[in-house]
Amino acid sequence: MNKVSEKYEYLCRNMNILLNIQSGMEDQGEMIKAGIIGATGYAGQELVRLLLQHREAEIVWYGSRSYVDKAFSSVFGNVFEIVEDVCRSDDLQELAGEADVIFTATPQGYLAGVLTKEILEQCRVIDLSADYRIKDVAVYEQWYKIHHESPALIEKAVYGLCEINREKIRGARLIANPGCYPTCSTLAIYPLAKAGVIDMDTLIIDAKSGTSGAGRGAKTANLYCEVNENIKAYGVASHRHTPEIEEQLSYACGRPVTLNFTPHLIPMNRGILITAYAKCSAGVTAEQLRRLYQEAYGEEYFVRVLEPDVCPETKWVEGSNFVDVNVIYDERTGRAIMMGAMDNITKGAAGQAVQNMNLMFGLDEREGLRLVPMVP
Repeated sequence: MNKVSEKYEYLCRNMNILLNIQSGMEDQGEMIKAGIIGATGYAGQELVRLLLQHREAEIVWYGSRSYVDKAFSSVFGNVFEIVEDVCRSDDLQELAGEADVIFTATPQGYLAGVLTKEILEQCRVIDLSADYRIKDVAVYEQWYKIHHESPALIEKAVYGLCEINREKIRGARLIANPGCYPTCSTLAIYPLAKAGVIDMDTLIIDAKSGTSGAGRGAKTANLYCEVNENIKAYGVASHRHTPEIEEQLSYACGRPVTLNFTPHLIPMNRGILITAYAKCSAGVTAEQLRRLYQEAYGEEYFVRVLEPDVCPETKWVEGSNFVDVNVIYDERTGRAIMMGAMDNITKGAAGQAVQNMNLMFGLDEREGLRLVPMVP
């Protein structure tokens, strides 16, 4: 076949693909109307990036308290001549009348202070803050140091870790999108916690994150000269994600969990690496541990169990919704070393939120998220 024929075949093939896509969209009916409050933060901007590539959703509201009436593309130049909309307010009540789903990428306490049952009757809400993740309001208030304004809605919220709560998510009106550290930690540890083959009282989690995890606000500790060529622990024995991780792992193993969680800030933009350690039950083998991971995640698209002895790396998941996990059994100490790597802004925030939206609206949960990790 000559080059002209090859090109013609290529064009025909792609035209058929486009026609199939169009037909599929018509069969689905109207596009999902999505609104974002907090669109000009890192997680909000990532939501924009993902939803712009989504075949079944359109963004109808770019909400931002700081940039009202300013062009969204003037805040994030990567969408210049792609997004023409201006930023609107954070009026959740008004937005609820225009959107099918609202994403709130806002500071802790915002949504709890404005969300009502009436809003939830009008549209679905996916909250990227911690306001509805922890079921015990007293624990939330203790760790976040703020009063919860709508505790009655906590029970209505579903914890949106898709690989574990998929069926509950499908029928939810309010999703508590998990935190970045809890997502990676829970998925890295969950198979062994659920199987009861590790002593949860010995569990220690060492975590490392890029600086985007601290948000887009100006902070001296996050300045280039403070972060570059440096690594430091922070939130030692006091990080706010600790009770969230403990709660989720307690559901997995069937009893209360108390653990050590120590995060570290590292000089890169995106990514989380988790290394967790726990004593194994007597008689446990490396083959058994690996089999538990394969059984837990063998059918999961976004959780990749790596080959034996291959350690997760943040560069292999950057810009994607994948979580890479693995486990190594240390025979000398009798401990399991559980590892996970993911992009903190994608699977750790916006990507997981879109995955939740897909489940809530009966779509393929991979829609808009088939992102090959970026290298380098």
